[in-house]
Amino acid sequence: MMDLITAGRRELAEVLGGLSATEWQAPSLCEGWAVAHVVAHVTMPFRISEQEFALGMQEAGGRFNEFSDAVANRDSQLPQAELVAVLRDNADHPWNPPGGGLAGALSHDTIHGLDITWPMSIKYPIADETMTAVLDLSVGQGSRSLFGVDLDGIQLHATDLDWSSGAGARLEGQGRELLLLIAGRRIPHDLFSGPGAQRIAEVNR
Repeated sequence: MMDLITAGRRELAEVLGGLSATEWQAPSLCEGWAVAHVVAHVTMPFRISEQEFALGMQEAGGRFNEFSDAVANRDSQLPQAELVAVLRDNADHPWNPPGGGLAGALSHDTIHGLDITWPMSIKYPIADETMTAVLDLSVGQGSRSLFGVDLDGIQLHATDLDWSSGAGARLEGQGRELLLLIAGRRIPHDLFSGPGAQRIAEVNR
């Protein structure tokens, strides 16, 4: 798993290093965040000490999203080259989210990489092994994905990967679009086909 994480961070750093100043400030799929905010968030574990994290969480009343937003807003002002270098230099860092393990780290990096690149149609290579691992993790164990998307009665099928999940009305799409859908990102539902496409649009408005 660590080799996939390392390769993915290096790929993302390569992409980020080639962005223009305009692209760096372009909107991402994370509501209210530009690309710079997402990169500041992705690199936060490598830049924030445990003491600073604990203090920040205390000031935010234990609300991680509030703390994360504050750090992203602050550190999005750091130079692009500095944030990209942090990601590149920590490609093999073993950080993983609490309770998520290395699979959680791979998911975190991959989804946020798509948050950055997908809206601008920027080429972002993702290994098939990485995509299937992140899809498997993200669909969760019940009728809802890890991100709260209702998948009850829907069979997801990737058209570009040997991957499917669930049972019911078939919904087809490319792996990266399926992942964004599962992750609760707002992307057009006409990217998907099959009877499950209409169903998921209706239950996840």
